[in-house]
Amino acid sequence: MFKRFLCFTILIFSGLCICSCNNRNELIRQDIFAMDTYIVFTTYESADAELAIGVAKERILEIENMMSTTKPDSEVSKINANAGIRPVKVEEETFFVIKRALEYGQLTGGAFDITMLPVSLLWNITGDNPQVPDGGQISERLDLVDYRKVVVDQDERTVFLKDQGMMIDLGGIAKGYAGDEAMRILKEHNIEHAMINLGGDIITRGGKENGSPWRIGIQNPRLEESDHDQGFVAAFDITDGAIVTSGDYERYILDIYEEEGIRYHHIFDPTTGFPAKSGVISVSIKGTSGIDSDALATCVFIMGVDEGLRLINTLDSVETMIITQDKKIYFSEGFENQVDSIHPDYKD
Repeated sequence: MFKRFLCFTILIFSGLCICSCNNRNELIRQDIFAMDTYIVFTTYESADAELAIGVAKERILEIENMMSTTKPDSEVSKINANAGIRPVKVEEETFFVIKRALEYGQLTGGAFDITMLPVSLLWNITGDNPQVPDGGQISERLDLVDYRKVVVDQDERTVFLKDQGMMIDLGGIAKGYAGDEAMRILKEHNIEHAMINLGGDIITRGGKENGSPWRIGIQNPRLEESDHDQGFVAAFDITDGAIVTSGDYERYILDIYEEEGIRYHHIFDPTTGFPAKSGVISVSIKGTSGIDSDALATCVFIMGVDEGLRLINTLDSVETMIITQDKKIYFSEGFENQVDSIHPDYKD
């Protein structure tokens, strides 16, 4: 009944050469599969580059082992297993990410909610047997969704889920944190020019070695429907910071027996238990950190154009580009003049 689609590369690089012929050093890339995605490190050859990337990879694996929902020994899994039973003491990193996630839950009135895992498991969109649950099943699981029932104790550094059956999932924020940590390590090893792509969460430092910025292309969310060869919908330059995109084309199931096909994607609305129906198909956030940009991309996708823009325009050093189902592009204040190469399908 369903076709399942997984897309791990959300952002594509525009104008980025494998070999930096005009620079002193060669551009190198290394990758690793972690956190359910391919992570690509891009930097320049130096005495410390190989070592720095190796240490950064180890750090990403450490974070995955702490925050994964699929690893039974992870701290997140232990929190979930002890829901309604007892608080669980966690490492500083896990506590920090959970606390930040809860702050975004409060900031967005619950649009960002890390307790959605009972609902997402019911749909199983990224698993082997995806399904569209009935309303009764979803309603029952929604009783377990409420970020306000996640109790954190700063002094004890513990996390407690009030109700049995509650579960948390840091998938909407942990990759951004991992990217920040990986870039921190590269910086500590004196890497001045680098880019890390964590399956679409991109963290940059220093631009290219020749002084030009990194150039980023945002993937066309409806590439399969386009008559044009251009694989990206827009592009812009970035030197230091993060760019994260969330879209309904990343991971979804398609009900091919419906007349027009229904796309059930992986970004769930905590108020309904269904994939968000905000009219948005892609949100890109440009910010100073991966952890914040990661969370905000999900927030804005669920909130929709009006509320999403209102939120972003109140935040410092954060911009967004939102694409809607009718292929219109909306920008936060000050971002439109930074973006170019707009795809013909998305021009007014």
